[in-house]
Amino acid sequence: MRAGVVVTAQPGVEDLAVRAEELGLDSFWVNDTPMVHGDPFVALSLCAKATSRIRLGIGVTSPALRSAPATASGLASLNALAPGRIICGVGTGNTARRTLGMRPTTAARLEDFTATLQDLCAGRSAQYREGNRVRDIRFLHAGAQVNTADPIEFVVAALLGPKAAAVAGRRGTGLISFGLLDPTAWQALHDTRRHAAQGTPRDPDSHTDSYVVTALHLLDEDEDPHGDAARDATGHLVLSLLAFAADTAADTPSLAEQLGPEEGEAVRKLLDRRGTTATAPDRHTKLYPNYLGRIAPQDRDLVLPSLMNTLALVGTRDDLLARITTLEQAGVDELLIQPVVDPPTEMALLAKLLT
Repeated sequence: MRAGVVVTAQPGVEDLAVRAEELGLDSFWVNDTPMVHGDPFVALSLCAKATSRIRLGIGVTSPALRSAPATASGLASLNALAPGRIICGVGTGNTARRTLGMRPTTAARLEDFTATLQDLCAGRSAQYREGNRVRDIRFLHAGAQVNTADPIEFVVAALLGPKAAAVAGRRGTGLISFGLLDPTAWQALHDTRRHAAQGTPRDPDSHTDSYVVTALHLLDEDEDPHGDAARDATGHLVLSLLAFAADTAADTPSLAEQLGPEEGEAVRKLLDRRGTTATAPDRHTKLYPNYLGRIAPQDRDLVLPSLMNTLALVGTRDDLLARITTLEQAGVDELLIQPVVDPPTEMALLAKLLT
């Protein structure tokens, strides 16, 4: 299986990209969460100039965050700096929108956005709509500013719902998912994608890449799999899920209701510690600071073993390789880790394990 890394935009991000390339990793991604992290297009511009081989990804952007023309311009500009090395993840903006206190967009809007990006980034004209006004648009400048000759890879973000996977099938893109380590769930996504591709000009059996974002912790001999080190390495994924569950706890049905009693209690504790409620209109300002950042020691008790095992890879070398092999057999092409404790060391561990 291929290996890659996902980070937040930050000063020195290009140094991490260089190190990832030196380690032989296949891809380097930057999150697009505007009110929490820095800008991925700025960060990846630095990475593009500092590297020569590694693929560079936006993980992931959304029509609820950026217009299609502006996004296409950013992607084609990156493609001019790193020809043929750009990947664009697109999604409904579930987290990035919720950090604004807003709802994600629809699958239909996601599909229109993806189609427009695919056309513009390939040098074709595309229909662009604002309200009732529709116009054909295309890049009006040629030359060194943008690159529409080398292909850009597109992947659609999907979790368990079929709608995003169906968009991927109809648009002929790959899939990316966050913390989805269940091989059965991956098989269902691939089946949905393949079924949606039937009846389109795209070959349902053609291969497109699938990526899963997770965290990785290799246990030392006799190390507690649920000790402080393991919780610190995986806690950012667990806390992100608990924050989402807390944010949507007033919805019907809510994620919090689908979790077990212990997980539901963790959601309640998180709301209490952040000084907010499931219905407070400003709860997004309390739940999402430090989103996907290293957790505070006082929050380690919220990193439940059940959620660690669901969202992250923790175990001995043999344990990790066995789970990774199962994912590969389910159709996952590339394992992406989001390191927060010591990114260079965690990237080196991933490289040693998989490359």
